[in-house]
Amino acid sequence: MPEIKPMEGNQAIAEAMRQINPDVVAAYPITPSTEIVQTFSTFVANGEVDTNYVAVESEHSAMTACTAAAVAGGRVMNATSSQGLALMWEILYITASLRAPVILTVVNRALSGNINIHCDHSDAYGARDAGWIQLWGENVQEGYDNLIQAVRIGEHLDVRLPVMNCIDGFLVSHSYELLQVEDDEAVRAFVGPYQAVKPLLDIANPITVGPLDLWDFYFEHKRGQLDAYPPAKEVIVEVGKEFGKTFGREYGLFEEYMLEDAEYAVVALGSAAGTAKDAVENLRADGMRAGLLKLRAFRPFPAPEVAAALRGKKALAVFDRAASFGAASFPLYSEVIGALYLAGQQIPAIDILYGLGGREIVPEQIIEVFRSLPEVAASGQPANPVRYVGVRE
Repeated sequence: MPEIKPMEGNQAIAEAMRQINPDVVAAYPITPSTEIVQTFSTFVANGEVDTNYVAVESEHSAMTACTAAAVAGGRVMNATSSQGLALMWEILYITASLRAPVILTVVNRALSGNINIHCDHSDAYGARDAGWIQLWGENVQEGYDNLIQAVRIGEHLDVRLPVMNCIDGFLVSHSYELLQVEDDEAVRAFVGPYQAVKPLLDIANPITVGPLDLWDFYFEHKRGQLDAYPPAKEVIVEVGKEFGKTFGREYGLFEEYMLEDAEYAVVALGSAAGTAKDAVENLRADGMRAGLLKLRAFRPFPAPEVAAALRGKKALAVFDRAASFGAASFPLYSEVIGALYLAGQQIPAIDILYGLGGREIVPEQIIEVFRSLPEVAASGQPANPVRYVGVRE
């Protein structure tokens, strides 16, 4: 039977990994994700899982080993943060290109420099074009639930792609919340047994993996890889609905919070979406028709669906927790604006940069942003959309 337990985000991820019982975890610890693999290693040592746990010498080696194990025919998982994800950069592209469904929890942390161990989204956003599916959770429950679903999504025969399960460092990873921990057998039944596709260790049917791929075929192989992402979006929705039927919590590409009749909206992901919900409720009580679109799937980006959800709004604010140096705007804003443009919608929108290096954002700051949107609506799209919240001038 399901149990309600107080649990940190990192512990919740390790618990889900225990229930899934992957074949291989090859890990190198880094703050604030260390506790995930540390906790999971105790499950291995105590014989609670059958996992082959490999302690490697770096995050680059960790992802190399994970990719090799996945190509060999195993179900593979790992966790990392920040500089650890950056050190995996070379292999992230290879993992996706080989269609190896490695599941990686990314506990979001700022990239150096200067050295910072707290949350922003520069690590996962920096890897947004590596070919990995990216799911984002607001809280401990969503981190746990998303990891379970990530296995089904990545391993689906129409997808076969690696998946990042993103949770905010310290804000979620080290926060205790009441977590509904599902029954072990129910989780294992939901993810099902692993079905390898053309595993490298099937010596009766030899294949070539990772050959030299020059101008004569590389373009065609990339074109084929691109075809995996539209089905992935459909599978995210399909698995989210099945998860809802099984466990009572349905998921989609995003969550609409008081959005349908809203005149003004914010777009956010991660833990700040929970703070934005408080702001929306306060503004509704004051008579402002405010709403939130909380994105769950950043890759593949659900452009038509986002545009449809935002249709008819008078003005928007998109919240970015990562800079894009030298760009006219920042990652999430650029995606949202592109989606609106493709849908033929001209909604005035501003880009809010907040929370770099773990700086706190509170409901009052989001309320202030909402209060500025009627002026944005009246004056039209600003030439410079970027605004800063919570930074000293």
